[in-house]
Amino acid sequence: MPPSKGPAPPPRHPTHLHDRFLALVPQIEIRGRIYFRYLRCPQTRDDALQEMLALAWKWFLSLAKRGKDAAQFPSALANFAARAVCSGRRLCGMDPGKDVLSRRAQQRHHFTTGTLREGSSLNDTLLDEALHDNTQTPVPDQVAFRFDFPAWLLTRTDRDRRIVQDLMRGERTLDVSRKYGTTPARISQLRREFRQDWSRFCGERQEEGSASPCESCRRKAQG
Repeated sequence: MPPSKGPAPPPRHPTHLHDRFLALVPQIEIRGRIYFRYLRCPQTRDDALQEMLALAWKWFLSLAKRGKDAAQFPSALANFAARAVCSGRRLCGMDPGKDVLSRRAQQRHHFTTGTLREGSSLNDTLLDEALHDNTQTPVPDQVAFRFDFPAWLLTRTDRDRRIVQDLMRGERTLDVSRKYGTTPARISQLRREFRQDWSRFCGERQEEGSASPCESCRRKAQG
């Protein structure tokens, strides 16, 4: 009885390996576009996809040297490459963990960056205002906020308070929606509702005619 033949070993010639990997590229790209759909910037999404392809090619060659054919499990290869890129791994090293523009740093410290909208204000350009060195809020405004904001939070439900706190920490709308089992559109709607309700609350406090917290503090300081 002739011995049974096992799976044919993967080709080791560089040209053959390259051709076999090119046949997998469409499947890997589809997985990558699905995995990186949360990235809003098209350029950032394309960069992540290219890094994913580069890692997949590197691992494809590494597996071939060990006698394994990665073409037999393209989905697993694509998934591992996508997860590695999402975690900050690149073909050459890792994303810097202390660079504010690094995706890895943003995920680790829960913040995001964005571009300034075009236009100008009454006094100067928006960029000049953003770079202005006066970043300290006046003391009366700080005192009023520390009194009014907790009072306003008590008017909301416990779930709303937790959503407000997450949004104040700079978490993305998509992450907040996943955390509370809703849609990003609903979180954006709640963000507008919170802002409008806070504005109404501040207006009602001013219309009451009573001394504001900052005025009370001034009177105590004078007395």
